[in-house]
Amino acid sequence: MPGRPAAIPLLPPRPAAPGGRRRAWPVLAAVGAGLLVTGLASPAGAAVGGATTTVEPFGTTPDGTAVERWTLANGGMTVRVLTYGGVIQTLEVPDADGEVENVVLGFADLAGYVSDDDPYFGSLIGRYGNRIAGGSFTLDGTVHQLPLNDGPNTLHGGPQGFDDQVWEAADVGDDDVAALELRLVSPDGDQGFPGTLTTTVTYSLDAESRLTVHYEATTDAPTVVNLTQHTYWNLAGEGSGSIYGHELQMDADGYTPVDETLIPTGEIAPVDGTPFDFREATPVGERIRQDDQQLLYGQGYDHNWALNREDDGAREGSDSEDALEQAAVLRDPDSGRTLTISTTEPGLQFYSGNFLNGTLVGTGGTVYRQGDGLALETQHFPDSPNQPEFPSTELRPGETYDSTTVFELSS
Repeated sequence: MPGRPAAIPLLPPRPAAPGGRRRAWPVLAAVGAGLLVTGLASPAGAAVGGATTTVEPFGTTPDGTAVERWTLANGGMTVRVLTYGGVIQTLEVPDADGEVENVVLGFADLAGYVSDDDPYFGSLIGRYGNRIAGGSFTLDGTVHQLPLNDGPNTLHGGPQGFDDQVWEAADVGDDDVAALELRLVSPDGDQGFPGTLTTTVTYSLDAESRLTVHYEATTDAPTVVNLTQHTYWNLAGEGSGSIYGHELQMDADGYTPVDETLIPTGEIAPVDGTPFDFREATPVGERIRQDDQQLLYGQGYDHNWALNREDDGAREGSDSEDALEQAAVLRDPDSGRTLTISTTEPGLQFYSGNFLNGTLVGTGGTVYRQGDGLALETQHFPDSPNQPEFPSTELRPGETYDSTTVFELSS
């Protein structure tokens, strides 16, 4: 069993949710479910309260590799994670009235995730989250060509990225924190990237309904790395309809405009006076249909925001010295659920589910349509290997890529 990961920074007690005092949640953890169905009922005899980490089979890939589903439960929150792609399949939390629902999009079985139609639901993304222009970059004078899987560009590490791999898993939790460590070795040349990259991702769930995602990676040759988590959120409940009424606030004065293929132009433009200004909590759908060229390129929001950080996001790479700072707050006024995201990363990709087109059936048996979920991906900026003015994503032998993001749920 791999050793326990390095210590993750502790967070202070969370403040009251916007719009009212914080409610005490009932203890409603569901542990060790069978195949997910509508209702998300706990199995008979499930443990109540406390931190638990359990595992069950979840089918096999087309090549016969066994896949597991791990259930992390603590206090009022339950998270189910697949070893395939490190997928967060479900995340169940109460609303302001104590009603428990799954608030992330996904599939009920492995076939959905294995399919080429999977839009990265809940996946770990690597080696390089977001887009690289032309699928090409130069590092130390050598040009590296990656396979193209997004028009003229490479998206999320290529057609066989980390989201399509089966990760090794180990329980690293204790009595207070439910935790799962996932490990993957990506060989030199995998999807065109140089160096053998060894990656460890730890999901930790504490009793305060905070899911911490801690990434570490090392390499034996110079390479580029940009890891993220691609969960689609709907705080009203998976399959409940549009997220356009969700209120989003991001701590960002600037964003990175894109060209028609969604590659950044290199500019960090001010959000002031644009539909990209979420410095104050604003409904996602309030300006999404404005006549704005950037919205037309993305068919909605599919852009990176440059977060306001004490270090202005100008640090090089990702390491353990980076501070954990609040990046965004998402709130559903109807359910009262609030998601607060803190990260050590300089950027946040907000994707408003523009390409969900009614062809995918989710965990609860409903069809997903445009805007039925949104992603908030903490990251370094897209196409950084080709944009020298952006924070570096280079990783060299002897260095450790170290990045942390915390998803905190309250109501």
